Amino acid sequence: MSKIQALARKWRPKNFLELVGQDHVVKALTNAFEQKRLHHAYLFTGTRGVGKTTIARILAKALNCDTGITATPCGTCSACVEIDSGRFVDLIELDAASNTQVDNMRELLENARYAPTCARYKVYIIDEVHMLSKSAFNAMLKTLEEPPEHVKFVLATTDPQKIPVTVLSRCLQFNLKQITLPLISSHLKKILEKEVIGYDVASLQLLARAAQGSMRDALSMVDQAIIFGNGEIHEAEVRDMLSVIDQNYLYDLLDALAQKNGKQMLSIANAMEVRSLSFDAVLHDLSGLLHRLALAHIVPETVDEVMPERERIFALIRIFTSEDIQLFYQIVLHGRDDLGLAPDEYAGFTMTLMRMLAFVPTNASIDTSISYRALDKPEEAKSLLSDKKSNKLDADVVPSAIETMTMEKMDFSADQFNGQWPAIIDNLKLNGMAKMLAQNCEIKNFATDKIELCISEIHKHLLEKTYKEKIKIALDDYFGKPIQLKFSIGGGVGATPAEIKDSIKKTKLSNAISAIETDLFVRELIDNFDAKLIVSSIKPIE
Repeated sequence: MSKIQALARKWRPKNFLELVGQDHVVKALTNAFEQKRLHHAYLFTGTRGVGKTTIARILAKALNCDTGITATPCGTCSACVEIDSGRFVDLIELDAASNTQVDNMRELLENARYAPTCARYKVYIIDEVHMLSKSAFNAMLKTLEEPPEHVKFVLATTDPQKIPVTVLSRCLQFNLKQITLPLISSHLKKILEKEVIGYDVASLQLLARAAQGSMRDALSMVDQAIIFGNGEIHEAEVRDMLSVIDQNYLYDLLDALAQKNGKQMLSIANAMEVRSLSFDAVLHDLSGLLHRLALAHIVPETVDEVMPERERIFALIRIFTSEDIQLFYQIVLHGRDDLGLAPDEYAGFTMTLMRMLAFVPTNASIDTSISYRALDKPEEAKSLLSDKKSNKLDADVVPSAIETMTMEKMDFSADQFNGQWPAIIDNLKLNGMAKMLAQNCEIKNFATDKIELCISEIHKHLLEKTYKEKIKIALDDYFGKPIQLKFSIGGGVGATPAEIKDSIKKTKLSNAISAIETDLFVRELIDNFDAKLIVSSIKPIE
């Protein structure tokens, strides 16, 4: 019975032409060999499985091939065959992770003084070289300063930052890139076709994405997928094997988000919970999808034509603007960070969905009917919001009046606008950075069809043409007629909507801290058990 070899070993590149995704390194080394400009020490850096030790072995063949020093070793001479099989006596490989001590390095360097047994050059490949001890590096440095003519060092590491500068400066350095998803997927396709193993495109994309830039990891997972799929590779089995979230869930979530269908979003979340999916993994994959959407917005060519979800991606970017996607991306990232603080993962995940839902652009009609019924002192609140003489808000009146007013609808029609900018913003069809610009502005002047907004010097970077135009369009739509909109920097004397909300938040937090600090049970814990109150952990109840 013939022995089955792992794909990662069987299809390991034997020459520079077979290397995938490292063209910049191949070009430099090829030029060096063609011009016979050889260095005594080479350093290859990069993440796992991108080809560091593979290139080192090809380099050893290029130096010792019987045909001469060449960028295209023959692969058939005794030197090439023995290097490929790991039996070449003048190729010494050392795993620095297992041989960190200076004694190992001294023994290796002592042997380096002697001429090669049968080769042109004695080649030392030191993998994970950053793991060597300081004294071992010092011992190596002496040899690197004055290397014997017959010795070549090839160092490989995933963490070049830990290598002393004195060693780095004596090496020719090459940084290997992570291999792109399309390149991995294409290479897997070629190998599977040569191996006559059935597959589908979606399964290869899943494997390529899971490999995270490592061709070796990709091939190892292919071996596992072949076993899992009983000799073939199919999407369903690969998803189960990798515990990958079904992308349809994510697209369905964003479709429901586009429709502002919160009920459907929760239904999808419930289906995920029934399947016991990791919500942390869901948010991770959702951020990846949003990243692909953002790229598709800017460079549509990044969406591979054979990608099964291609049509759904373009459907979504026709609905969501670039600003929407950037905002959702940030919400998802923060939601993932907050999962550990939530009562449970389901609660944290659904809160993230609701947060995204809250920022979806709304096309609902605006209700401008009188609705000050919730205020104790509406006139006082209105006066405070439009007051241009005070630079700070009264903390006692903010929670009861201003907050309610900004959440409720205005009591005037569009034609009766009287300069109360904070209360009108929530009625404008704005989102993302345009809304942020509006929230950091104050009304400087206003007339029947003219509005001048001013913004502080610290926030002037928000004055992008695109955002200003969106605010004007929203105002035109709200008032039902063209509005002349002007922006200026500085000159504000009141409070912007953002400052008002911040003041509300600070007041709530201050009240919450005060309530806890004065709580009798808390005081007893502090007095009797020397407990300490962690103020940063206090959050006001909404």
